[in-house]
Amino acid sequence: MAHPASRAGDLEDHAGRVRSGEELDLTRLEPYLRNQFPGVAGELRVEQFPSGHSNLTYSIALGDKEMVLRRPPFGSKVKSAHDMGREYRVLEKLHAAYPAPRPLLYCSDESLIGAPFYVMERVHGIIVRRNLPPGLELAPATAHRLSEAFIDNLAALHQLDYNVLGLGDLGKPQGYLERQVKGWIERYYGSKTHELPEVESIAAWLRDHMPAESGASLVHNDYKYDNMVLDAADITRIRAVLDWEMCTLGDPLTDLGTALAYWVQADDPAEVQMVRWGPTGIPGSLTRKELVERYHAKTGRDVGNIVFYYVFALFKVAVIIQQIYYRYHQGLTKDARFASMGEVTRMLLKVSLSAAKRNTI
Repeated sequence: MAHPASRAGDLEDHAGRVRSGEELDLTRLEPYLRNQFPGVAGELRVEQFPSGHSNLTYSIALGDKEMVLRRPPFGSKVKSAHDMGREYRVLEKLHAAYPAPRPLLYCSDESLIGAPFYVMERVHGIIVRRNLPPGLELAPATAHRLSEAFIDNLAALHQLDYNVLGLGDLGKPQGYLERQVKGWIERYYGSKTHELPEVESIAAWLRDHMPAESGASLVHNDYKYDNMVLDAADITRIRAVLDWEMCTLGDPLTDLGTALAYWVQADDPAEVQMVRWGPTGIPGSLTRKELVERYHAKTGRDVGNIVFYYVFALFKVAVIIQQIYYRYHQGLTKDARFASMGEVTRMLLKVSLSAAKRNTI
């Protein structure tokens, strides 16, 4: 669906007030930025984007120059998951070949804002979160094309030659799947707060059903609607994919599994609808089965073991949510959004175990 230019700005994603406890030290940051961009004059304005449960994202404007700053979350105990230098390097190599923001600078000096950070270009557009932005309605045909673009764009990422891009040393594809399963089980126990009996059952199922790897590619590892900037004039056009903090080299079907784990469809039961991440069930949207079929048609990859990847992805997302809840439970963050994350973890584990028992996505 095309949107009149006069309304495009109303639908675009906007930053707002910086959340309490997540302020940046502007007395140190401002001189640094002015030194990095000496030709730019004007007032420094800082706001924060409302979403994001991991790395924090801020709107930075020096006069007319608009930028985005990314930094690790406050109180995180998982340093490897918030490597700003690594994320910067991924964007530096990737942005010319794929819809990803262009990075502008990286700073490892923690004395400025208390952590390493990087700055990238601002890409304007619509970000679709749990629900469509107010005033935006998608006809079924448009929702269909958007979900096709969603999966086609993931297939395109997996077909990039990472060696040609200079990202051949980003990870170790051999043994990736086994390391991932082992690692995410360990991460759960490292962030455990309550007894959740589903964990042992899922862990055992994953060990018993692990397939041979499907190959190696760049994997985004958090591919979903709210990590995309969509064109305000044509919402089926993806202008940029965001949040590359977990990008690595590995089995591309783990990436597809993650996308499916986030894709709640219209006929899913009520308890699954509670953990819906985007408007993926609106009329016209592809189902998970249709996403897999289109991905197979675009890539030629064997998707016969997709249930394993779906079950594992649901478990992985549950652990990510548990890590966020752990920070809140331990008092390391005061973000009120995190108070209910423990229940989300429980729900995702139940969905994961159910999919394993039913052997279906």
